[in-house]
Amino acid sequence: MSVQPTAAWPALSYESWSDTRQTLHRWTQIVGKTRMALEPMLNHWWQVVLYVSARGLTTSAMPCNGGRLVEIELDLLAHELAIRVSDGGRGSLPLVARSVADFYADFQRALAALQVEVHIWPVPVEIPDDMLPFAEDRVHASYDPEAAQRFWRALVQVDRVFKVFRGRFEGKASPVHFFWGGFDLAASRFSGRPAPPHPGGIPHVADRVMREGYSHEVASAGFWPGNQQSPETAFYAYIYPTPPGYAEAKVKPAAAYFDQQLGEFMLPYEAVRTAPDPEATLLDFLQTTYEAGANLARWDRAALERADAGG
Repeated sequence: MSVQPTAAWPALSYESWSDTRQTLHRWTQIVGKTRMALEPMLNHWWQVVLYVSARGLTTSAMPCNGGRLVEIELDLLAHELAIRVSDGGRGSLPLVARSVADFYADFQRALAALQVEVHIWPVPVEIPDDMLPFAEDRVHASYDPEAAQRFWRALVQVDRVFKVFRGRFEGKASPVHFFWGGFDLAASRFSGRPAPPHPGGIPHVADRVMREGYSHEVASAGFWPGNQQSPETAFYAYIYPTPPGYAEAKVKPAAAYFDQQLGEFMLPYEAVRTAPDPEATLLDFLQTTYEAGANLARWDRAALERADAGG
């Protein structure tokens, strides 16, 4: 029996899960900052990201003290945070409605019980008007299991399509990964040429971080579940630096548009979810926005793209 597109791609309006989203965002930051503290530096800060797993979001295996590896997974099927260590140790926390402060305290205790040593800066980043330390945050305390699982199921579909698009490129490209700062799933392609220094200006993020992230010309696309300031769940695509004429480029599908304030092309998630072929619709958006930017910026597309790729 065939699966209808809207069944595989769940509804995900910001209003339907905003409180859970705010809490889960901060939980992923606690886990993500742990990865940032344990992993060696990589270009563009790729060592800090999380990945979509078969059950939720994972750090993948990370080095820790004692010559061991540790993996932390937000399991959004069983609704637990699982900590697994290569010496056989295991810890877990239930994902239930509770404050960020309680989650953070229990998370620290679970790591200590497994003798995993880690120190993080315990304050959220990239969240406007929020510098409330995790240990003091009793404001965000919502968790709707069904809503969190819907978000993950959307990530599963997006991750799958983004990987198809990534496979069309032979040049330097990022993995498909989840940035816990912005709370978005993203994938990037690079021309191989250096870029002018990024101007920075991201809330609670040092300008040097942005300059490392955008050190080379890049075309990025991602999936973002909205926030209080911009509540529409949407896909985005941009190129840095932005070449003249990019905003006027013709892209697909018809529902896509250029947001002048963000400097990015946007495509509502709902337009993809309800399309007769969501995968083809999303691939059209990824391909045409990339082509528009790469052509205007004069990337060497013949050298960077697979000759046998679709698009």
